[in-house]
Amino acid sequence: MLNSLHLPKPPAETRVVVAMSGGVDSSVVAGLMKREGYDVIGITLQLYDHGAAVHRAGSCCAGQDIHDARRVAERLGIPHYVLDYERRFKEQVIDRFADSYLNGETPVPCVACNQTVKFSDLLATARTLGADVLATGHYVRTAPGADGHHQMFRPADLDRDQSYFLFATTQEQLDFLRFPLGGMPKAEVRELAREFGLSVADKQDSQDICFVPKGKYSDVIQKLRPDALEPGDIVHLDGRVLGRHEGIIHYTIGQRRGIGVATGEPLYVVHLDAAQKRVLVGPKEALATRTLELRDLNWLGATPATEGMRAEVFAKVRSTRPPTPAVLTITDGITKVELTDGETGVAPGQACVFYDSDDSSAQVLGGGWIARARPLGLTSPAFTREENRTLPAA
Repeated sequence: MLNSLHLPKPPAETRVVVAMSGGVDSSVVAGLMKREGYDVIGITLQLYDHGAAVHRAGSCCAGQDIHDARRVAERLGIPHYVLDYERRFKEQVIDRFADSYLNGETPVPCVACNQTVKFSDLLATARTLGADVLATGHYVRTAPGADGHHQMFRPADLDRDQSYFLFATTQEQLDFLRFPLGGMPKAEVRELAREFGLSVADKQDSQDICFVPKGKYSDVIQKLRPDALEPGDIVHLDGRVLGRHEGIIHYTIGQRRGIGVATGEPLYVVHLDAAQKRVLVGPKEALATRTLELRDLNWLGATPATEGMRAEVFAKVRSTRPPTPAVLTITDGITKVELTDGETGVAPGQACVFYDSDDSSAQVLGGGWIARARPLGLTSPAFTREENRTLPAA
């Protein structure tokens, strides 16, 4: 008989390592596993120090999270370890985040963190500790498929859906991971935290990227790469040079406010030309995008993704958008996505995640990183052949 984690042995003989961030979600996961009689070990990763990240004095918010996780472990009566992954986190997440912005991209560091530090390094540590599974507080559901391998689905609480950030999880990792909160609404999770007597029951959820405490990405990048910022032109799609900027890191695709030029018409950032240090702007309709080219495809579907593949899927290019119809193709080694209804403000560096439907219980089929996203506005005949030379291929 299988236990609640789909393993063929009693809970008392099943070791569960819980990734404890210090928040209410992972704390409740630890509480649930303990209540069900599993052999539970809590691990908290020390990933960053705000003082070092943004060069300001003050207490480290990561330190408070570690303290909260330790208090929860003591309350539950489980072993708790803190692992120093700061160097690894800086190399694999923070540095890559900064370099991506300098290349004119809009990165998603939470995906990179799950892909490297959490589901690679931490998972390996869990195995070293003799764990049968690694459990986290992410809001997704998993269940064994017909072939015995675990499949990933959207959670019961769609307002907390984190499947977009987990698209890069490999099949091997997915078989080892467990997400006990996937079938619960957030309100129930907080109620469980109170029932367990946890001090974090009413702790506020984290809204910003952990190493960007004030929400200003450009400030962090300037501290990390002070010599990499170069000024350049702000150019209208019709070819007019409208002004100058102090670095493309201050701009994102789709941005309207704070561009720094006034023309009497609403303007949006349409493209960031890192090679020429140009910020290209135009009307909102110029942001429409249909064709994407992806890199580093991670496929979790039952049918392998191979050369010549053509699949009708539902795609998300932002975590907050619902899945919409799309066609995925692989031709000559190039993975492309045709968004049936189009999308606005799509930027290289973002993730494109695939589902088998747009239902609330849709299965996650995988995804990839957007390498090229050419807005329709960049096909404007106002651009000469020379000016188009540096723009991404269609």
